Amino acid sequence: QVRLVESGGGLVQAGGSLRLSCVVSGSIFSFNAMGWYRQAPGKQRELVAKVISGGTTNYAESVKGRFIISRDYAKNTVALQMNSLKPEDTAVYYCNAERTYTSIWGQGTQVTVSP
Repeated sequence: QVRLVESGGGLVQAGGSLRLSCVVSGSIFSFNAMGWYRQAPGKQRELVAKVISGGTTNYAESVKGRFIISRDYAKNTVALQMNSLKPEDTAVYYCNAERTYTSIWGQGTQVTVSP
C-alpha cells in the first residue's frame, strides 16, 4: 500500500520561507498527478499546487509567484517551496497523489505564519 509522508512544516514569520517535502513509498511514475492541498480552520480543503505527469503545473491564484512545486523521480519525493509567506497561508498542508480511480493523501503537516 502506497503511503505519503509529509515533513517540513512549522512556525515562520511573515515574509519567511518553508520547504515542504512529501516522500512516496513507491514510484511517483505510477501517478498521473501529484499535488499539495491545504485546509485552514473552518475552511474547505483547497488546491495549492499540482504537477501532472507531463510536467504541467497548476497553482492557486493566491500562491502564484510565491510557491513552487517540484518532483524528484529518483527520490520519489514532491516538494513545495513556499516563499514570502503570509499569515493567510496558515493551514494544514496535505500531499496528494492521483491515478485512475485512486487518490491518496498524506497525514498533513502544520504551517503557521505569524504576522
